[in-house]
Order: sequence, then C-alpha cells, then structure tokens
Amino acid sequence: DAATDFDRPFQHLITEAAWGTVWARPGWSKRERSIVTLALLAALGHDEEVAMHVRATANTGASRDDICEAFLHVAIYAGVPAANRAFRIAKEVFAQMDENAHA
Repeated sequence: DAATDFDRPFQHLITEAAWGTVWARPGWSKRERSIVTLALLAALGHDEEVAMHVRATANTGASRDDICEAFLHVAIYAGVPAANRAFRIAKEVFAQMDENAHA
C-alpha cells in the first residue's frame, strides 16, 4: 500500500529503523537477517509480513531450504500452529514466484 500523508511519518520511521539501521549493521549477512526475521514474524503470526519477507529472500540469499529450517524451529519454539501457517504462506508465495518466473 502506498503511504499517505497520514502514515508517511510512520513509514519513514520503520524504513529508517529497519533498513537504515538494523539491516545495515555489520556482523550478520542479509541472508542471516532474513532467516531470523522470517522466524520471528512467523512465531508472532504476522502473516502479511511473512509473505513479504519470503518474497524478499530472492534478494537476500536465503534459500527455500533455509526458510524450511527456520519454520521447523518456529514449530518447536513457538508452536506447530504458527509454523503450519508460515509453511502454508511460503508455499503460496513460492507458487506465485514460480509462476511469474515461467511467465
């Protein structure tokens, strides 16, 4: 969704905090940050963000196997329902990505 005058300050804040600060820190690769982010979002049940970050793995270097491993951890440490939901979302996103790649 495009930012409006109402939420533009919020969008700027989260963009600067996430991408300008946390994702730009040394120590972890984009791949590692991507895997941790997916696990956290899945554990917290943030479905829209899970889908967005699954798509983003095309640019972070995290593989589908990495995502599977992250969601297996979610199952053990945050619960099977959270992981089940995350796996379902990832499968839908992968199907869309595969379809777009073959179009």
